Amino acid sequence: MTAGVADVLARYDPAKLTLCCVGSHSALDVCLGAKRQGLRNLVITVKGRERTYAHYYATRPDGTGCVDDTLMLEHFADVVSERAQLDLLERNAIFVPNRSFEVYARQRHSYDEIERTMLVPFFGSRALLRAEERDEPDNQYRLLEAAGIRFPRRLRSHDEIDGLTLIKAPHAKVTFERAFFVAASPEQYHRRSEALLRAGVITQEGLASAVLEEYVLGPTVNLNFFYSPMLRELELLGTDTRRQTNIDGARALLAVEQASLGGAFTPSMEEAGHIAATLTESMLEQAFDMGERFVKAARAARAPGIVGPFALQCVVAAGPPKSFVVYDVSLRIPGSPGTKYTPYSAYRWGGEISVGERIAKEVVLARDAGRLREVCT
Repeated sequence: MTAGVADVLARYDPAKLTLCCVGSHSALDVCLGAKRQGLRNLVITVKGRERTYAHYYATRPDGTGCVDDTLMLEHFADVVSERAQLDLLERNAIFVPNRSFEVYARQRHSYDEIERTMLVPFFGSRALLRAEERDEPDNQYRLLEAAGIRFPRRLRSHDEIDGLTLIKAPHAKVTFERAFFVAASPEQYHRRSEALLRAGVITQEGLASAVLEEYVLGPTVNLNFFYSPMLRELELLGTDTRRQTNIDGARALLAVEQASLGGAFTPSMEEAGHIAATLTESMLEQAFDMGERFVKAARAARAPGIVGPFALQCVVAAGPPKSFVVYDVSLRIPGSPGTKYTPYSAYRWGGEISVGERIAKEVVLARDAGRLREVCT
C-alpha cells in the first residue's frame, strides 16, 4: 500500500464505492457481483466494443441489467492516462485488473509505468501482476519453486528435446497470444518451426525467445482460488477447463479426418471459452495444500502478496497417486465467469458465488470494518 493509495482511500466516500474494470475478459462478472453486494460499477470501453456494456447489459430503469456506467476511451491503454485516472478518482473507483487490462495497457506502457502512474486503488496486488510474464526476473516460476510446487521441466535449448515437448512462442500476428507447437525431437522441432515460420504464425525473433517445457499428459483443470485478508482464509471458488479454437475442432475429428488436415493445418490454442470441470474429492486436499503454499510464497516474495482471486492452471498427471503439475499461473481475476457452476463456492458459502461477487463481498467486508487498505494497493 503506497501513501498515495492510502490518501485516496481516505478521501473516498464509502457509500459510493465503484468497482471498475476494462470491458473484456470478466467485466460482466464484476458488474453483476458489485450490484449483488450493493456497490456501483463502471466498465471502461473502446469504440466498437461498447454496445455489450452500454446497451445489451446496461442497467435498466426496472433494475435489470448489470452495467451501471461506462467510460469510453480511444484505446484501452488510455486508462493509464492522467485524464482517465482523475475521472475514475471522482467516481470513488476501485480498479479490478484482468488479463485484458494487462495485455492492452502493456501495448503502450511498462509494468513500472502502470504500477507508478495508476492513481486509482487496485483490488489486490498491483505489484504481483508482472509475475505472470515469463520474461520477468521474479516470475511465476520463482513463486512456484519457492512454494515447492511441481511445474513442467524447462529446457534450455531445442537440442535438449528428448521427449514430447511444448514450445511456447509469441504469436506473430496476435500480439497478446502465443503460438504453441509440440515436438518430440530436435528434428521434429525444426520441421514444425519452419512450417510455422513460412505460414507467418511465428517469427525468428519470437522463436528465439520461446519457452520449451516438457509436455505433461493429462486432463487440464484451472484451480480458481480466492485468498481473503478479511477472513485470513483460502477458498476454492471453482474449477474449469478451456475451450480453444481449432485445437478443439481438430480433437472432434476422427483419426482419419485429422490425418487429412495435412501440413497446411496450423494449430491454435487461442481461448474461446471455458467449461466447468469438477475434481475428484480425493484431490481437494492436495489442491488446497498447493494453494496455501503458493499464497505463503507470494507473501514472502512481495508483500502484501495475494489478495483476492488467483488461479493455478494444472495438468492432472497419472499416478499412482494422481498429482497436479502447474503449467501456468493467473495472479488476478480468472477469465471464466462460470466457476460458480462448479459446487465449491456453495460448499463454503451455502450458495453459489461468482468470482466477481466474491471480490465485491471482500470489498464490502473491508469497507464495513474500516480495512480497505488491506485489500487495495
